[in-house]
Amino acid sequence: MCGRYNLVTSSDALVEHFKLLQPVRFQPSYNITPAQKILTIVELDDQSKKSVNLFWGLVPSWAKDSKNSSHLINARSETLREKPSFRSAFNHRRCLIPATGFYEWSKIGDSKQAFHIHRTDQKLFAFAGLWEQWQHETKTLYSCTIITTAATELMKPIHDRMPVIIPVDQYHHWLDKTCDADQAFTLLNNQAYAEMTATPVSDWVNNPRHDDNRCIHPG
Repeated sequence: MCGRYNLVTSSDALVEHFKLLQPVRFQPSYNITPAQKILTIVELDDQSKKSVNLFWGLVPSWAKDSKNSSHLINARSETLREKPSFRSAFNHRRCLIPATGFYEWSKIGDSKQAFHIHRTDQKLFAFAGLWEQWQHETKTLYSCTIITTAATELMKPIHDRMPVIIPVDQYHHWLDKTCDADQAFTLLNNQAYAEMTATPVSDWVNNPRHDDNRCIHPG
């Protein structure tokens, strides 16, 4: 799964990387957790890209309430085309979730070792995401989820799942509303992981309240 990541960059870097037309207002974080608003990228009808803040924990439009959103922080790529919670969003509401790294834990005996997975050049990348609109009476909630897939050789020693990363040259195709589901599904591959590496880090990141550069210190 993917339940913790970081986004430590500048507004200018985000604008350049995602070809945005407007500056991005966001708070850099070394330790982003579910059940909060996170920065995402969507494509408008004129094919321009816009940054929006969405609640991490997808709430399907047909849900009776939003209480179980924390259960849908991830969507398995293998089943999202069939699952009622994700099927419509996959067909019509795909997004990118900017990141500079994510965390996963490997069990070693009775303890766990935290790893920071990031690009070898330390640059920005983006998870494949889905977003949804839920409305009840006067309340509207815009939420999202991160798509996961089976681990690559890099990730297998750490965890059996990992978030899908969309290559830069496929951003438009992933966001394009005219791209049908079969075409979009072919983008959920592992090719972007060729540029990734995993660094063991200290247990400082284990506490979700810790949000500073000690989260990515080797350990």
